[in-house]
Amino acid sequence: MEAIWKQHYPEGVAKDINPNQYGSLIELIEESIEKYGDKTAYIHMGVEMTFKQIGNYSANFAAFLQNETNLQKGDRIAIQMPNVMQYPIALFGAIRAGLVVVNTNPLYTVREMEHQFTDADVKAVVVLANFAENLEKVLPHTNIETVIVTEVGDMMGMFKRSLTNFVVKRVKKMVPSYHLPKAIPFRYVLAKGRKYPFTPVKVKNTDNAFIQYTGGTTGVAKGAELTHRNVIANAEQIKEWMKPLAREGQEVVLTPLPMYHIFSLTVNTFIFFAYGCSNVLITNPRDLPALIKEMASNKITIMTGVNTLFNGLANHPDIYTVDFTRLKIAVAGATAVQSAVAKKWKEVTGNSLVEGFGLTECSPVVSCNPVVGNVQIGTIGMPLPSTEIKLIDDDGNDVEGFNNPGELCVKGPQVMKGYWLRADETSKCLGEDGWLKTGDVAILQEDGFLKIVDRKKDMILVSGFNVYPNEVEDTIAMYPKVMEVAAIGIENEKSGEAVKVFIIKKDDSLTEDEIKKYCKENMTGYKVPKFYEFREELPKSNVGKILRRVLKDEEKGKMSKA
Repeated sequence: MEAIWKQHYPEGVAKDINPNQYGSLIELIEESIEKYGDKTAYIHMGVEMTFKQIGNYSANFAAFLQNETNLQKGDRIAIQMPNVMQYPIALFGAIRAGLVVVNTNPLYTVREMEHQFTDADVKAVVVLANFAENLEKVLPHTNIETVIVTEVGDMMGMFKRSLTNFVVKRVKKMVPSYHLPKAIPFRYVLAKGRKYPFTPVKVKNTDNAFIQYTGGTTGVAKGAELTHRNVIANAEQIKEWMKPLAREGQEVVLTPLPMYHIFSLTVNTFIFFAYGCSNVLITNPRDLPALIKEMASNKITIMTGVNTLFNGLANHPDIYTVDFTRLKIAVAGATAVQSAVAKKWKEVTGNSLVEGFGLTECSPVVSCNPVVGNVQIGTIGMPLPSTEIKLIDDDGNDVEGFNNPGELCVKGPQVMKGYWLRADETSKCLGEDGWLKTGDVAILQEDGFLKIVDRKKDMILVSGFNVYPNEVEDTIAMYPKVMEVAAIGIENEKSGEAVKVFIIKKDDSLTEDEIKKYCKENMTGYKVPKFYEFREELPKSNVGKILRRVLKDEEKGKMSKA
């Protein structure tokens, strides 16, 4: 396989990178702050902040943590907020203080939050006030000692801050009532931290930087241990991959995907910060008219997104108000790009969608289409520099030749250390030789491009977010009127895949509306099943295991007849 990639590798892209380019993410962050100084680092709701300002605020945040809390190097801190200016400040401040960051989806339910916070033994949390209501409920069941609460407009000027926070809270009523008497306001943290000197912390690049939760290849949410070196390596790999088009200190990047998501975390938050880019933060990417206005007014040159976002944008009438002549790179990740979407995007913008492939366990990017030249939608491109790929059969033997399917395995400096406190789960997918089994079945084309053809694991991909059938089933099975349940992913034009559940009733009075309401109360929105079917029995193996594959085949059969 190595020979084929040497033959077809993009011109100007090195085959290898130095994963030890920085001793830690702290060095990467501080080098960029020093290097780009007064250049705009972030733009959010019309407010701009320079690299130097981000550096000062994050140092103040770190100094507060060092002097006003009991947090020690290596302790876990959760950050639970969408794309607002406070996110990079808190993130960089926590890392500069030597803490390990646990990114938490703000929309998580109490049950999901409790699992993540207790599993990682989180000691502190930074949360947007809009989502503090659930934190109040989960706090007594955790070891969290420090709670920092921020509001949407906290990093704006006084008048705009007051107006924005008033409108969000009082007019739009987006902040449910909560009671956290020991919570510390974010602005107080920055003001108090400014009074202390920030004490630099020395960490090794093999130390954990993140415990990033994922369902892994099977089961409930597990924390992938991503070291400083893992994230640095992936940042260097993607910087090298984008080198033919991206220019340091010159790009304006649109960031509509939440930075707590691994794709946006590495690509937008770290890579583009290291590149000296101006990052336009989008808090609510579902508001397409507002998003398009940001695209038009900021003259973006690079953007990232998922298939559903590009589809929505390409088909929105306002998209024609955007001048795309400056757009160089549009990267689609987290879920497969549909050919129709790629074609429409090209027609509207004149720019090709560049599809890549990754997973949380790889920090996340494994492979990508070239940013110039031969872009093949429907493939995941070629492996990034310093990344080894192989395909194996069910017996673990290497699959040779072209167009022969095998499980995709990855080896490289971006591959995680393992799952947090789960050696047994780690051993199922990560060998002592460093090869990670992805659970995806791929083929190698003669031109060196890889293509995903099937999913060995049962994970469902909804608009770029991983949904694991076990978790959906476990949640629904707890409902007293449910006897048995099975969850699968089915094709969906809008979200790529959608969750469908098959339920055997324990109580005949159970209705679809009733179980749907329960699901909405106990699962994040993208995990909530879209389709429900009640059955008398479910297909099972001779040992009683529910056969999801049979259900998936049945659904495919229905679609083929439609």
